Amino acid sequence: MEDADNIPTKTGFEVIAAYLKTLDASPGVYRMLDAKGAVLYVGKARNLKARVSNYARPTGHSARIFRMIRDTASMMFLTTRTETEALLLEQNLIKQLKPRYNVLLRDDKSFPNILVAKSHGYPAIKKHRGAKKEKGAYYGPFASAGAVNRTLNQLQKVFLLRNCSDATFESRTRPCLLYQIKRCSAPCVGYVSETEYAGLVSDAEKFLKGRTTKVQETLAAQMQEASDAMEFERAAALRDRLKALTFVQGSQAVNPAGVAEADVVALHMEGGQACVQVFFIRANQNWGNRDYYPRTGAGAEAAEVMQAFLVQFYDQKDPPRQLLLSDDIEDADLLSEALSAKAGRKVEILVPQRGEKKELVAGALRNARESLARKMSETATQAKLLAGLAEAFDLDGAPARIEVYDNSHIQGAHAVGGMIVAGPEGFLKSQYRKFNIKDETLTPGDDFGMMREMLTRRFKRLLKEDPDRQTAAWPDLLLIDGGAGQVSAVHGILAELGVEDVPMVGVAKGVDRDAGKEEFHRIGQRPFALRRGDPVLYFIQRLRDEAHRFAIGAHRAKRSKAVGATPLDDVPGVGATRKRALLAHFGSAKAVSRADLSDLKAVDGISEKIAETIYDFFHEKG
Repeated sequence: MEDADNIPTKTGFEVIAAYLKTLDASPGVYRMLDAKGAVLYVGKARNLKARVSNYARPTGHSARIFRMIRDTASMMFLTTRTETEALLLEQNLIKQLKPRYNVLLRDDKSFPNILVAKSHGYPAIKKHRGAKKEKGAYYGPFASAGAVNRTLNQLQKVFLLRNCSDATFESRTRPCLLYQIKRCSAPCVGYVSETEYAGLVSDAEKFLKGRTTKVQETLAAQMQEASDAMEFERAAALRDRLKALTFVQGSQAVNPAGVAEADVVALHMEGGQACVQVFFIRANQNWGNRDYYPRTGAGAEAAEVMQAFLVQFYDQKDPPRQLLLSDDIEDADLLSEALSAKAGRKVEILVPQRGEKKELVAGALRNARESLARKMSETATQAKLLAGLAEAFDLDGAPARIEVYDNSHIQGAHAVGGMIVAGPEGFLKSQYRKFNIKDETLTPGDDFGMMREMLTRRFKRLLKEDPDRQTAAWPDLLLIDGGAGQVSAVHGILAELGVEDVPMVGVAKGVDRDAGKEEFHRIGQRPFALRRGDPVLYFIQRLRDEAHRFAIGAHRAKRSKAVGATPLDDVPGVGATRKRALLAHFGSAKAVSRADLSDLKAVDGISEKIAETIYDFFHEKG
């Protein structure tokens, strides 16, 4: 009799057909799983029974769908009340499970906005990223920090608004350099009244809303009035602002007259890869663009790639009033309904066929095509370097994931470890990790001890989350900054954890610590060097330098935070505003700690209860 564990699991059309008798015409989400239980694909359906019956037919499928059906050993189903719910649930599961045959947006960072903060009599204008919790008006999104900074620079030239913090504003006794170079009106020292400053803020907001003609007319009229009144200095200042505004309007690229608010989304596919280019049009102005390279789900068609991208892209972002697409999608009405519900207003989805909107899409499509060509060229170069790395270090194949470790400290203080990751697509910055060294028993400067803590934490987590190594989170190569001693120590650490099959290489500085003379150390083998000028050597140097840069950056951030820390940070109920008020009143945290209860109560914004909390905090510590 055959052992049950050795009976091959059935897969394919018959397995899928067996589910039909259990399904009805409800909308919902289905999952296709392989023999090991790994999710191959997540899909949504208006009618689950009809959709699954399509998969049960043995003909009429693309090569991609045929492979997926062939590998399917089981399915899971979840019904929903509406197809819109199914659409949203589908994309949430795709992001969570990352199935092999689904399209996946891999880079989903938030975008910066411009915030006109309204919590102060003289509002500041500044860059903002993240949750919109601060009181004020938000304008965006902008494609990048660079696009925001350019716009802020223009706004400062034209409208002379402050960008300093409220604490800096309150503490100034004379104007800063920005006033000297005509980038601020110096409200901090009373050079402009609150009413006049409010007018500047209003004009800046009109500009951000696209009403630049009105601002120009106002500035021109004010300049003429000043000239007629022979206030020539004021007239000259207004003339400079008008010139700056005219320059801004002339220098901005692609400012569509007939498109007030839209995202232009263009897709180019080639060689199994895809690039999606997104242009942000707000207030009839181009606020920048960004390219994305979604995973194409083993060969999905353009309509599926575009739809999956849009649903995942707008999952955590507010959609504009119009989406201008290069390709049709299957469920445009459904997606429009879901995005409209999210935004609380109508969101149109269009594939323009003529006119200015068509030209905008054509421009984005050209950018997508050129970006993908550059990306494919870089990927080909990277593939050669990874193959060279495999040959140099006798690896089984080109590594798909390289982890490089380094640490940074000053005589043991503020110790931080850093891990960077690289692979076929270059540096994977979303995978970088920093490790605050927690072991207080370490001797200051004990690099071995820091490396032990870092690697122990990293691999314990890997073993807990993915003991069977089913995901791409496991490294194919470790690069360690150091020589034979460091490699031996790392080998011992991993052996203790039962991880002895991950190749590792120590990169030592070599003779005279000269770049180009690096020596490479591996367990049980003699050290060796690569010839000067070898591209693989330069590649390893870049990896090591990137790890060093990341570790130093993490260390500096930790050190800066520690330098700015005060005992007030630990007092319950004392946030940033009360902390500023206390420091402004007493001059230092030490003076606050020594203050009498009556003195604490005298501080603006400090209630009797909070004053008692502060007093008790410092005096109970004894």
